[in-house]
Amino acid sequence: MTTQTLEQGVGNPPSSPKGLSTATARVEAQQSPGSRIWRRFKRNRLGYWSLVIFILLYVLSLAGEVISNEKPLIVRYEGQWYFPLVKTYPESVFGGNLPINADYHDPFIKAQFDKPGNFAVYPLNPYYYDTLNYFSKADHYPGPPDSENLLGTDIAGYDIAARLLYGFRTSVTFALGLTFVGTLLGIIIGAVQGYFAGRVDLVTQRLIDVWGSMPELYLLIIFASIFNHSLLLIFLLLSLFGWIHLSDYVRAEFLRNRQLEYIKSAKAMGLSNLQIIWRHILPNSLTPVITFLPFRMSAAIMALASLDFLGLGVVAPAPSLGQLLLQGKANLDAWWIAVSAFGVLVVTLLLLTFMGEALRNALDTRIADDPKAEGI
Repeated sequence: MTTQTLEQGVGNPPSSPKGLSTATARVEAQQSPGSRIWRRFKRNRLGYWSLVIFILLYVLSLAGEVISNEKPLIVRYEGQWYFPLVKTYPESVFGGNLPINADYHDPFIKAQFDKPGNFAVYPLNPYYYDTLNYFSKADHYPGPPDSENLLGTDIAGYDIAARLLYGFRTSVTFALGLTFVGTLLGIIIGAVQGYFAGRVDLVTQRLIDVWGSMPELYLLIIFASIFNHSLLLIFLLLSLFGWIHLSDYVRAEFLRNRQLEYIKSAKAMGLSNLQIIWRHILPNSLTPVITFLPFRMSAAIMALASLDFLGLGVVAPAPSLGQLLLQGKANLDAWWIAVSAFGVLVVTLLLLTFMGEALRNALDTRIADDPKAEGI
């Protein structure tokens, strides 16, 4: 055996996947639980980049008025600065004869802005979700994609690209709100059931069984026939049922954790029930709650799109992906309507699904600590 071999065997042991895995586990053990979960989540490149893309798309939709709007962002006219995006100006300000609101698609107004010393900075897409271009050269509606409307127009003449942008923002915002309310109610009710157990759990569970057996769709139809269709009405009705399944997971976690030794020790130390729930049991019961969030958002987006498709949701001209799908179904020859709306819906749900799978794996240490999961 040579000297080099002895040095390698004694002082410098060769690296191995097992050694790397041990070193990785040692580094993770020194981090906080949140940091370890985030590190495991980033290992899943598909889920991580889905999160990045989803956040980027939602941020862009929140800035929709800057990206897609019929009003110019900035106007320089006869030595004065104007900001139509934040203030409404009459046509007479830009040389017109009428005191009505300026139509920035009017060729006369555009000609005024093209004069020497004048200019206007328009958004990338010069259409709002309810903009009707009365000066369009289209022969009919729905109109196919062209240089004026990159994704075409719907049956009313609205620009589809603008309606997709604002419809995506409406759907995601609705899903975020519904997920927050459903999660909050599910945690509170499930925690009360699981911690106190006994008669409290029995009575509450029977009430939940009765409430959950109510026909949700029929209630939506009844309320839609009585009240005006609105996003707030749909939000309230879906919030009444969106917490039931999550409360079952929270209840099960609380029933399991309340029997552990550290909870008995906390009770012996004189901590109140609220302190035990908030400081000890709840942080150790959030795994199913966090895993549930992306899939809950997917269900909320699909619920809103389905109700709009059935005519029980928002009313035009409010932007809606479900309404575009309904128009595509009624106008099969206008393929651009169904393809664009279906594409946005599918991409959104896929991103949320990939995020949910990555989050579930990050919270499952049996999967996350597997050396083979490093290259996911």
